[in-house]
Amino acid sequence: MSRRNNVIDLSGRVAVVTGGAQGIGLAVARRLLASGAKVAIWDIDEAEMARAVQALSSLGDVKGFRCDQSAIEAVDEAASATERALGGLDLLVNNAGIAGPAAPVVDYDPAAWRQIVDIDLNGVFYCCRRLVRGMIERNYGRIVNVSSVAGKEGNPNAAAYSAAKAGVLALTKSLGKELAGHDIAVNALTPSPARTRILEQLTEAQVAYMLGKVPRARFVEVDEAAAMVVFMLSDENAFTTGATFDLSGGRTTY
Repeated sequence: MSRRNNVIDLSGRVAVVTGGAQGIGLAVARRLLASGAKVAIWDIDEAEMARAVQALSSLGDVKGFRCDQSAIEAVDEAASATERALGGLDLLVNNAGIAGPAAPVVDYDPAAWRQIVDIDLNGVFYCCRRLVRGMIERNYGRIVNVSSVAGKEGNPNAAAYSAAKAGVLALTKSLGKELAGHDIAVNALTPSPARTRILEQLTEAQVAYMLGKVPRARFVEVDEAAAMVVFMLSDENAFTTGATFDLSGGRTTY
């Protein structure tokens, strides 16, 4: 599919992309570098992150920092290391997440529930909590929290993932209102499935169910997600905050 990419100037900006070693996060990191930003990839998979940094290094200043965002101490350490290496952080893309097992609520493993909520929701809170302080001090920032259509509609046999992603939407709305007096925009993205490694965590039935609800009848491409995210991170997105940008191929209409 051939498209022309809009040119968005992010020169001088410093960005963090969580889960940036692969999938949508990697596509976002690539688009950020092409737009002139410096990029820090935070990921728990050090080998995959090293490969991503090597692949992207020709495009600009990109560095990798190991971060298990389910631990607030790890987030603080990654943030401090990033600030030392790249300077004050202007842009944050909370993309890291896991899908978890497929099971009805009555059979859902409580340990799996806690893990999903810790990574997909608490981790987003930890990252926002740490980086927003500097954004307030500089009176500038852009935050994109990657949620899911599951956070709007709920997917069967995926209660933990759906609940965590719904929490990300509510966190986005709350934080957007808190920071509305500053030049800081906080918005969420709700994509339908892309062909990324997270699909490996789902059953064939789950994937078929989700894809069958998409009027465009295909997966979203990671570059399509990156294009929308980079606009959300740009100076052009100066008014909208606390909002949800839909990327569901027509599945959700609100």
